[in-house]
Parts: sequence; structure tokens; C-alpha cells
Amino acid sequence: MLDDREWLLDCHCASPVVELLRGQGWDVISDPHANVHCSSPDQRVYVGFLPETDEAARGELWHIQVKEVDGKVAWRQAFGSNVPAQAVAGFLAALIAFPHRSWPCS
Repeated sequence: MLDDREWLLDCHCASPVVELLRGQGWDVISDPHANVHCSSPDQRVYVGFLPETDEAARGELWHIQVKEVDGKVAWRQAFGSNVPAQAVAGFLAALIAFPHRSWPCS
């Protein structure tokens, strides 16, 4: 029942995303500034948790970038600090669940 549900309202750490991506075999590196950088096994998807950057100061805490096979950036997505980490993990779980480039829409 939706009346009893507690909606995600906060979680501003990287743990839910890092746990998901490590479980999928992604490289995860923390830098000395508390930023976390994650790369997919094929190196075509980058996920950054970047609390100590100019972008974070402008409201962009999470950065996701997907590249084409030739290395060109296909698309990017950013999430602010007001988006719970579990929601970012859900977005990434959906991306990982569809490994093919296109989906037939009808």
C-alpha cells in the first residue's frame, strides 16, 4: 500500500552505487579528494561521484558518461546532491539490464 511507503529522500554517500557496480565487475577507484570514479568492464561507461569538484559546487554530484565504440561520447547524465544514491543506483541498474544498443519500440 502506497500510504505506508517511505520514499527515498536522502543518501548522499556513494555506497549504494559502488556496491552495485563492484558487483558487476566494474573498476572503482577513490581519489585523495573523496571522489569516486567507476568504469565499466569495457571502459565505455564512466560513473563519477564527485563531491569535491567545481561541478558539485554547481549542484552536479553524480556524472555518468556513455561512449560509442569509437570513443565518442554518446550521452551524459548528471544528478545533483538532492537525488538519493539509491535512485542513481536504480538508474544504473536499468542501464546495465539492457546491454544492447537499441530496443525495438512499438
